[in-house]
Amino acid sequence: MKYIENDLKNKTILITGGAGFIGSNLAFYFQEKHSDAKVVILDSFRSNETLSNGNLKSFGHFKNLLGFRGEVISGDINDKEMLRYLDENFDFDYIFHEAAISDTTALEQDLMIKTNLNAFKDLLDLAVKHNANMVYASSGATYGDAASPQKVGCEAPQNVYGFSKLMMDHLINDYIGKVDINIIGLRYFNVYGQREYFKNSTASMVIQFGHQLLSGKNPKLFEDSDKILRDFVYIEDVIQANVKAMTSKVSGVFNVGTGKARSFQDMVDILQDEIGTSYKCEYIPNPFIGRYQFFTQADIDQTKEVLGYEPRYEFEDGIKEYVGEIKRVYETEVKK
Repeated sequence: MKYIENDLKNKTILITGGAGFIGSNLAFYFQEKHSDAKVVILDSFRSNETLSNGNLKSFGHFKNLLGFRGEVISGDINDKEMLRYLDENFDFDYIFHEAAISDTTALEQDLMIKTNLNAFKDLLDLAVKHNANMVYASSGATYGDAASPQKVGCEAPQNVYGFSKLMMDHLINDYIGKVDINIIGLRYFNVYGQREYFKNSTASMVIQFGHQLLSGKNPKLFEDSDKILRDFVYIEDVIQANVKAMTSKVSGVFNVGTGKARSFQDMVDILQDEIGTSYKCEYIPNPFIGRYQFFTQADIDQTKEVLGYEPRYEFEDGIKEYVGEIKRVYETEVKK
């Protein structure tokens, strides 16, 4: 579906983190729906560099971009020389900022603040210089254990990732009303869908449970998983929100979810229906009690009213559309 009718001919779009999950889906949306636009991807791509928790520092993967015909640049948003190169060699009309240290379990506070917050300011300054509207990835992690439904203004982050995203949201207040561009932060809730596999252990439990089932294993759930609720939002609705935000006449921070909370038990039950399995669930003690969000649900009233966003995918619909890709990835990446 084409979410805006604006002519993007001769427009140049920068997507940071464009080899990652959401960034790569944005790149293909513009390639398929607005082929006259020029799309430039900046991504640090993955290397062997890891964080102290053992997870990769960067999840960008070339396979997320197979079939992409735009320009791809390998670079780090912390590199001021790289940002100078972008400034001097392109004239951007829109910037989608998806690059981040996105691992919520990362302990490197210095790297998190430097990458997520300080580099964001440099990119904001680039956007202002180019007169380019900016849409950036904030996060539902800003809310921590705040009461549901979570509303903008009721934040209580419980990790440095959520804190860094909240500081990004505060930073744009230094720009709003003082510059001629619009800046919109989108607080993603639990996103799932195609091109997330290379996030490894940080990919959604939808694909992780899907692959458990396809391998013939009983799904392992935390005890009381029918009471652990999340606002699971399909990638197509996230792309819709981004594209509608790019032409918004206002700036601000908005939630992106479905406005409905579903349980992890629902997830496994829907997957079993779609895959055609009936394995017995195994329930294990939850080691994250006291450090774990048990109920997230996005208040999307403002997102709908201001951005014209309307989620199209119920949880059943999203999984049904996604399951073919889950199977393909299992055959081509997991089993090999």
